[in-house]
Amino acid sequence: MPDELFTVAQAAEYLKVCDKTIRRMIKANKLTAFKIGSRAWRIKKSDIDLYIANNVNVAREAVTPHDFFT
Repeated sequence: MPDELFTVAQAAEYLKVCDKTIRRMIKANKLTAFKIGSRAWRIKKSDIDLYIANNVNVAREAVTPHDFFT
């Protein structure tokens, strides 16, 4: 089955951010995308899911406020 393609607006809705945030992520090479024609970006759903997987907080040891000021 081919990978689903999202527009910038669809990707923004999927990630619950604004369109501008998606465009910034593309420009900063944080999110892989490609252009259709001269203006329209498309983002693979698998690339969005990979971005999510790579940006998940992992469980860490308990940190106290004291740890930040030492």
